[in-house]
Amino acid sequence: MTKKNVSGVRQPAGRQEVSEDQAGDDVQNDAIIGRALRISLGLVAVFGCLILAILAIAQLAKQPVAEKKTELVLPKERQAPTVTKPTISLVDITSESGIDWRHFNAMEGEKLLPETMGGGVSIFDFDGDGDQDVLLVGGQSWSWSRSVIGNPRSLCLYANDGQAKFTDVTEQVGLKLRVQAMGATVGDYDNDGWADLLVTGVGGTRLFQNQQGKFADVTEAAGVGGRPEDWTTCAVWFDYDNDSRLDLFIGNYVLWSRQLDLSIGFSLTGVGRAYGQPTSFTGMFSYLYHNDGDGRFTDVSKQAGFHISNPNTPVPEGKALGVSMADFNRDGWQDLLVANDTVRNYLYINQRNGSFKEEGIPMGIAFDRNGEATGAMGIDSACFRNGDSLGVIIGNFANEPCSLYVSNDAGAFLDEAMPSGLGPVTRLSLTFGAFFADLDLDGRMDIACANGHLESEISKVQPNQRYAQPPLFFWNAGSQGSTELVRLDAEQIGKAALEPMVGRGAAYGDLDGDGDLDMVLVANGGPPRVLRNDQKLGHHWLRILLKGSKSNRDAIGAQLRLVTPSGKQTRCVTGTRSYLSQCELPVTFGLGPHAEKVNVEIQWPNGQIQKVDGLAVDQLHVISEP
Repeated sequence: MTKKNVSGVRQPAGRQEVSEDQAGDDVQNDAIIGRALRISLGLVAVFGCLILAILAIAQLAKQPVAEKKTELVLPKERQAPTVTKPTISLVDITSESGIDWRHFNAMEGEKLLPETMGGGVSIFDFDGDGDQDVLLVGGQSWSWSRSVIGNPRSLCLYANDGQAKFTDVTEQVGLKLRVQAMGATVGDYDNDGWADLLVTGVGGTRLFQNQQGKFADVTEAAGVGGRPEDWTTCAVWFDYDNDSRLDLFIGNYVLWSRQLDLSIGFSLTGVGRAYGQPTSFTGMFSYLYHNDGDGRFTDVSKQAGFHISNPNTPVPEGKALGVSMADFNRDGWQDLLVANDTVRNYLYINQRNGSFKEEGIPMGIAFDRNGEATGAMGIDSACFRNGDSLGVIIGNFANEPCSLYVSNDAGAFLDEAMPSGLGPVTRLSLTFGAFFADLDLDGRMDIACANGHLESEISKVQPNQRYAQPPLFFWNAGSQGSTELVRLDAEQIGKAALEPMVGRGAAYGDLDGDGDLDMVLVANGGPPRVLRNDQKLGHHWLRILLKGSKSNRDAIGAQLRLVTPSGKQTRCVTGTRSYLSQCELPVTFGLGPHAEKVNVEIQWPNGQIQKVDGLAVDQLHVISEP
């Protein structure tokens, strides 16, 4: 029906007619208003619930809560057993021993590097009388020296009477000569029962054949003299191919000449000229000589894998100062570890075919714990923890702690200098000579270090450094204490043994025949120090000297194992240890309180196993290879 708006007709109050469009808009607006109202009501409900929840929580908070008390338990402090450091008493007997030699270094102010790097010492039985004799090694005047010393006593051999009383026999035995020597190593290369002598130095090497107590220079005939530009340092005799003849490794340091040294112009800030850093000199290839058995040697260095060049250049990389022979990968063949100065150490693994493979990096012994090369010098290796794990100590430069690499079950090495207690004490020292030796005969191998700086005026630029430095001695406390290696002070060692010196070479041997180990330390430009071991701890000992028949005569490379209630001990026969030095060949087992007879197992260099039972203690036993 159509609606009409009639004018003049009044509509009822509160009612107004609208069009259909207006009616639709009103319906839509009503829907919007309804939705808004519902949303508003929802929000009011939500806020209401929140307010109720807050009020409820507040009400609960007012109610008392039962307290649960938990007793605080502090962690227990580790109680390390109290250990008593042994009194070893190393007595300085240099003056009363008859040794009056003094190292000659040819210093005249030019600060030439070889002057400050020597010298060495070798302890061996040159005359076959059973006593350990002493050879001391020094230098000579340079050809350009202003004051030439006619008798520098470059080599000085002292015969031992068995009671640590020595007589100079250098001239009688044919060793009175002038040579710029660094160190010496001893080995019976011709298997005649007499210890032969190799001397290293600036300008090559010299080989002396021991002809029943007299020495003859056979360098040229043997073919081991090297080149005039060589600066040879460390050396070791070992039978790398198990043919029963001792072969020879000779380490070369850097390519050096006076002209080169002076041209570089090293200096100490505010003081003057200084000794050159090895980083400024080119490295050198070391030598490996095969013993041909007829008195001659063949240079097999290159084909055997000893020519290692810088990876970025073709020049030699190695700067050898120390070498240690051992079976580093436990395969029964002798390997070599070379301590290189300021470049990575080389670990030459014997491939059992006449060649070697350098594996220092994969076996973890090329660098220190921070992945850096060190100023490596003296070196020694031993099973110092009375097990099968091998330990290696390397003496490093000042502000570099000594390295102490220890092999794990997989055969790789970790530097444990810091946790063992060795690292913190040796950080400031500049360590040259270093070796393992059981000084108190308790069955655990201790450590001795010879220290001294290169620069006489170093304290002017580094107040915490000294030219002459005290030797360091570490007692192996084993697992008894909180620290494995404990520094021994004057109360245990003796004040005289700790007097500062410009230490270089160091070696040990039983000089007075009482079973414990004495030692000789060499000072650059000064007198050596002969230290007699006067420990009175009542510990027992066993000393063994091996004589090879099918193996090389000196049995170098043989392994000896002994088991007592205090643990398993392993020793390796080798002479070259420490820095530019040689220690005695007889091996010493400290037995502590164990006084009963002991059994020893010997693995000869050719692999043969021999068991010797019922050896009396406190004696030296000479055992021949069956």
